[in-house]
Amino acid sequence: MSSHLIKLNNGESIPAIGLGTWQSKPNEVARAVEEALRKGYRHIDCAWAYGNEKEVGEGLRASGVPRSEVFITSKLWGTYHSRVEECLDQTLANLGTDYLDLYLIHWPVAMNPNGNHPVFPTRANGNRDIDESWELKDTWKGMEAMVKNGKVKSIGASNFSQKMLEKILPTAEILPAVDQLELHLYNPQLGLLDYLKSKTIVPQAYSPLGSTNSPLLNDDVATEIANKYGLKTADILLAYLLAKDVVVLPKSVTPARIESNFTGALAGYSKLTPEDVAKLDGVAAGGKQKRLIMPPWGIDLGFDNWPLVNPNK
Repeated sequence: MSSHLIKLNNGESIPAIGLGTWQSKPNEVARAVEEALRKGYRHIDCAWAYGNEKEVGEGLRASGVPRSEVFITSKLWGTYHSRVEECLDQTLANLGTDYLDLYLIHWPVAMNPNGNHPVFPTRANGNRDIDESWELKDTWKGMEAMVKNGKVKSIGASNFSQKMLEKILPTAEILPAVDQLELHLYNPQLGLLDYLKSKTIVPQAYSPLGSTNSPLLNDDVATEIANKYGLKTADILLAYLLAKDVVVLPKSVTPARIESNFTGALAGYSKLTPEDVAKLDGVAAGGKQKRLIMPPWGIDLGFDNWPLVNPNK
């Protein structure tokens, strides 16, 4: 059993199904990673800001799967845009590896590296302490240096709109290999996917099933298609994205669900027709468009309907 691969623009290949580790609780993520690798996953997605990379490393080692067979992604946090290698070295030490397969800029938002908090520095009004003097193209130069020194095989973006990608592409020596986004049935971002394809950037979907108590798992259109093929709604939600050459990163710490997400996604992918995909493409446009993850950064990220400030401040 193995996930199918998607070719990146630098010649590397990425497994199209990975295990997401965001919001996985302490003492759960190591077992989840170990379980996933034993059940056929070969792609683990993590980030410095998740605070659980040491446990991810424990799970990798406990699985017995050789490091060379696992595609590991992590992400540069916003307070480290001017210190890319420093953040990366912490990640490598946490994971217990000397290289990453993919390193992403977590958000296109540089925060004050000397602020009042190492992860979420804030201003007096409660908004994020953004370093407005910093330019994303300089962050990208730091990312490129990590490829050149051999610590990273591929680099990319996360939560980058077309507007934000165009801040780095004109001066990029190395094209972003991927853009990791909130992509799912209710937030398909079809226009952005077309743009990414035109730039040979592979899209990745975090929260492809939505988030906790997500309405996606009860969607009538996805459920109808699932019933047609004797599958679960979750299988169709994941397969829908795979059919569009999107890497999916479902999160779970439950062994049965970890396995069913993997096998179900592949089963759905083998069944979906172009007509099914077209029908699913129309769901959000039919009145169900919904973003689930919108941190109030206080700057315009270039996405529609994104709150600029914390409504509670």
